[in-house]
Amino acid sequence: MWLSSTAQHAIRAVLYVAEHAEERPVRVDEIAAALGNPRNYLSKTLHALTRAGVLRSERGPKGGFQLSERPERLTVARVVAPFEPVGERRCLVGRPECGGVHPCAAHHRWSGVASAVENFFAQTTVADLLVAKPIARARPARPRK
Repeated sequence: MWLSSTAQHAIRAVLYVAEHAEERPVRVDEIAAALGNPRNYLSKTLHALTRAGVLRSERGPKGGFQLSERPERLTVARVVAPFEPVGERRCLVGRPECGGVHPCAAHHRWSGVASAVENFFAQTTVADLLVAKPIARARPARPRK
């Protein structure tokens, strides 16, 4: 499963809202400026997330966006679902029919990878992504003098 740029922007926006909207709703202008997204594009993405029940929005001068529920209960699968066919597998090589009866050359190896990706999205929460630390890159060993 490859994520569209809109789904990637949705994840980043939800993470920003989760980090900044506990006390007050976060306005779309603030999110757009922080993430470097065009306001109109981000606004459409945020409203799609609101329709999907991921976010809630309030209008008015003190309005903005907040998570619809605790980050521990909100899975990444729910965040990307309005933008990606979560759980719908597509053939890696683009065949219209690919499966157990008519597998493509990559089907059996790709099937395990696709299952692992689906499990990641279904089991990973927004809270998990908020506390995850980046993995330090291994530095190449310096030659001894």
